[in-house]
Amino acid sequence: MKKGLDYILSCIFLLYFGLILLIFHVVQYVVYNLWGQKAHQKIVEALNFSIIMGWHLTGSTYSLTQQQPLKTDKTIIFVANHQSMFDIVGIIWLLRKHTPLFISKKELSKGIPSISYNLRVGKAALIDRKDPKQAIGEILRFSKYVYENNFSAVIFPEGTRSRNGQLKPFAVGGVATLLKKCPEALLVPIAIENTGLFNPKGLFPLRSFTKMSWNTLMPIAREGKTAEQLVAEAETQIATFLKKNQKQMA
Repeated sequence: MKKGLDYILSCIFLLYFGLILLIFHVVQYVVYNLWGQKAHQKIVEALNFSIIMGWHLTGSTYSLTQQQPLKTDKTIIFVANHQSMFDIVGIIWLLRKHTPLFISKKELSKGIPSISYNLRVGKAALIDRKDPKQAIGEILRFSKYVYENNFSAVIFPEGTRSRNGQLKPFAVGGVATLLKKCPEALLVPIAIENTGLFNPKGLFPLRSFTKMSWNTLMPIAREGKTAEQLVAEAETQIATFLKKNQKQMA
């Protein structure tokens, strides 16, 4: 019964999702070319809000919790676990006051309505995983842009998604580059829950009535610590939070 409902509600959502992507692709193009970067960012936020509203078509919900209020007048480096493509949607809308920008693989910059266009013109870092030199140079460019504009950077140190919620080892390289080029930025972990449960097999079928959450944890003091130590501390905070919630739900 539940599986059949998942298929029906997934079809409804995907029709909505596809229409939203097509509409906002055109809107982004027009707004960016007429009014520039700042106006375009507002459209991107509206796009992601529209996608989030579509989750209600599947009976699914979302929430944001913050262990500490975060400053909006300085750069934040958000370090998050990665379960689903929808991780990004939640971060863009729920943390919009911080103007979060992303490090993404280059392949996503083509072929996806709205999303690819935003990655190309929205100042994301588009890295080629097979070309370390290009990736480092792109992250350096990205870091400089984010820091100079008091925007925020989001990085998924696992590199690839973990749909079952089990953390993969966090890589240090990308975070280390961001830390070096953003010397006064806050470092804040984000623990993301159940987005992988929502779409365990890709976009179809989705799992209806999923409760997804984004949780900003305690900012990490950077003074006197190496990049390796900072990344390890972020990983530990996220792992501890996820394990604690899993025990509470058991």
